[in-house]
Amino acid sequence: MRVLGVDPGLTRCGLGVVDVAASRQATLVGVGVVGSSHELSLEARLLVIAEAVDQWLDAFKPDVLAIERVFAQTNLSTVMGVAQVSGVVMVAAARRGIPVAMHTPSEVKAAVTGNGRADKAHVTAMVTRLLRLDEPPRPADAADALALAIAHAWRSGASFASGSQSTTAAQQLWREAERKSKVTKNKEAPGATWH
Repeated sequence: MRVLGVDPGLTRCGLGVVDVAASRQATLVGVGVVGSSHELSLEARLLVIAEAVDQWLDAFKPDVLAIERVFAQTNLSTVMGVAQVSGVVMVAAARRGIPVAMHTPSEVKAAVTGNGRADKAHVTAMVTRLLRLDEPPRPADAADALALAIAHAWRSGASFASGSQSTTAAQQLWREAERKSKVTKNKEAPGATWH
């Protein structure tokens, strides 16, 4: 499965493509960040991001696009920017018939670290390890996009068989975190954000 993960943002929009094998091993295909200047008008900023996403979708031809679900934040302008970018990205995927999946920050953190409240440094470290990279992807938006892609691939696959030889330690933690999250799904702190 090839997944394009998108960490939406007006100033920096993280993009990360991974291939995930049936064994659940993830391999980096591409990673980057598209930026738009705050000096541009809103529509111009959205156009910059839309054109970059179009290029990524056409170049990498993902099977699915995974994007961060907008979550409650105290900064309304940030929420609006993330929501607007998310809309542009989803439309680009829809034009190509590419399915879109949305995941909350805590779902993604749980998938790659086993802890739904992990900080950015921990997420970046695990992404680096899972993708067998020599150095962490920078900036954090790029690592977040890769984490989204990995989380989606793992979450959408078949349930991990208990004791399966192909299950990594991170995937075992994910299985346990997923089980726990069903109990605490609605207990996230207001204002919690990963962006």
